[in-house]
Amino acid sequence: MLMGTRDGRTTVDELAQSLEVPRNHLAKIVQRLQRLGLIETIRGRGGGVLLADGANSVSIGGLIRRLEADEEVVRCDAPACPLRAGCRLRGALRRAQEAFYASLDEVTIGDLLHPPTRDLLLSLTTR
Repeated sequence: MLMGTRDGRTTVDELAQSLEVPRNHLAKIVQRLQRLGLIETIRGRGGGVLLADGANSVSIGGLIRRLEADEEVVRCDAPACPLRAGCRLRGALRRAQEAFYASLDEVTIGDLLHPPTRDLLLSLTTR
């Protein structure tokens, strides 16, 4: 979201400082978002990161699905749960998770870049 408020590119160091997160942690996130095609990275002097073309239209539900790799809320297989054969909780949790994602499918990255969120994001850069 913060990259979406920036004109042009920014650096991992600038983002880490603005978000108050460790640089190494943020560098891993940047790599993952690049692999997903959401950001572009430019190496070398004058390089940095920026939101990729089209990233504003990506749904938050779809993004979370990709980041979470469709992980279930509970894991019943490792180790195998003895209730697995007759448990109704797993299906209920799966439906709840899908409802959660479906509600987030209606929100895009671009939607999160409008006021008042935009104003808050921009205030992070003035710290």
